[in-house]
Amino acid sequence: MNKPFVCAALLLAVSLSACGQPAKTPPADQGAATPAPGGGTATVDAQAIYKQNCLSCHGANFEGGVGPNLTKVGGKYSKDQIAAIVTNGRGAMPGFKGRLSDTDTGALSDWLAAQK
Repeated sequence: MNKPFVCAALLLAVSLSACGQPAKTPPADQGAATPAPGGGTATVDAQAIYKQNCLSCHGANFEGGVGPNLTKVGGKYSKDQIAAIVTNGRGAMPGFKGRLSDTDTGALSDWLAAQK
């Protein structure tokens, strides 16, 4: 078998398996208040969600790597478009439907849409 092809296939498999791996850095306090069951509010930390699910592919500063650069992603996509991409995936990116709650997806989409 062709050695460069095997190496490229292994690199791609390892890179894709890294998506969604938890980050090792503690989250900063960048939460958004959302309604919680029972009428109170719960804080959803969008930055922590990003670090746990997106950082390994999109980078700590949105610079990209395995995934595309997300710098100024809010200037390119609306909150609803970002939510659809997060939920359903796109290209090599896996969908996070079933992995992230609707509340988490909404908070993450709001936060990313503000990155302009």
